[in-house]
Parts: sequence; structure tokens; C-alpha cells
Amino acid sequence: MNSWFTIKVKYTKQLEDGRLKRVTEPYLVDAISFTDAEARIYEEVGTNIKGEFLITGISKTDYADIFYYEDADDWYKCKLSYVSVDADSGKEKKVSNNFLVTASSVKEAYERIKESLSEMTVTFEIPSIMLSPIVEVLPYNPDLDVEISRRPMEESDIDHGAEDSSEDVSEETEEEEQEDDSNVEEEIESTFEDETSNDDEDEK
Repeated sequence: MNSWFTIKVKYTKQLEDGRLKRVTEPYLVDAISFTDAEARIYEEVGTNIKGEFLITGISKTDYADIFYYEDADDWYKCKLSYVSVDADSGKEKKVSNNFLVTASSVKEAYERIKESLSEMTVTFEIPSIMLSPIVEVLPYNPDLDVEISRRPMEESDIDHGAEDSSEDVSEETEEEEQEDDSNVEEEIESTFEDETSNDDEDEK
């Protein structure tokens, strides 16, 4: 089962006015491990960035689902909460999940999350919506997976498997490089209710 990983990439970016600036941008990658996530970012982002770039951090990020709309480029992180009842004990438990959706405003992100989750059988609330700094989401690509994966194992590989063990990457080492990306997300102070009230005043 694949997971989502936030990868911070540092490189020299050319701004609209022609100036060059050193920036660090986060990408969200669908991968099966830290090693796989790093390989995917080199394959997919490396072709789009001119010059050298550096991966400054990889962290596992939990998202229940991601909804992409072609008419918007900004990603909004939406926190959804609902109450779940344990079938055996009957006790209520509050559950929270994070979702990503593309939208042009907080209000639109709220409306799109409500629309996308309209078939949920439980009543839920959306306590917060934040503008995410994520510049691009890279979902699982089976064609790319074939390109970056190792070739099918042959008999010679089985015989010399022990000799190739030095090429294995320790996932524990990569976990030490994880960074808390909670500070890279800028929370939008204006809530859906505020924008709705402003719209009502404008209509009047």
C-alpha cells in the first residue's frame, strides 16, 4: 500500500522579473517507502528543474484523500472531524482526517470538500482550512515505477545477492532526515463563515 511523502526540494528558481532566487519548495509524492519517494522526486522533478537541486527533507504525511480540480493550482489542506461509535462498547470517539483539494479560495475549498464527501454516511465538520505550500502532487505512476524499479531478478542475482547487500539503503537513516512540515503550512485566518457573511453583505 502506498503512502504520501512530503519532500522539500531546494534549488535556484528564476522569478518572473528574471532574478534568480534560492528557494525550498515542498512536493507531495505517492510512494511505498522513503527510498522510493526519493527516487520518484529525482525522476519527475529533476527533468523540470534546471541546474542542481537538493532534497532537504522527507517526511511521511497522512492524507485520507486528495481531490484535484483542473481549474485551480493552489492546494488547500482541510481538516475533517466526525464522531465514530464503537460497535462493541458503544463509546463515542472523535476522529479527525486531513484532505487536500485544489481551489482558488478558502470558500471554494470548503464547497469542494463538502461536494466530494457528500456520500459520507456520518455527519462531519470542517474545523479548519489552510493554504498548503505544496507546489505539486505526484500520484502513483505505474509507468515510472517500471522505469525506476530494478530489472527482474535473474539467477545470477540470486547467486550473488549477498555481494550486493551493500547497495541497500537503510530506511532508519532516512527516517532520521524527516522534518516536521507543520511550520511550512500557512493557516488562512479567514474562515468559510467569514467569507459567506461578506458575500451576503455584498449582495445587500
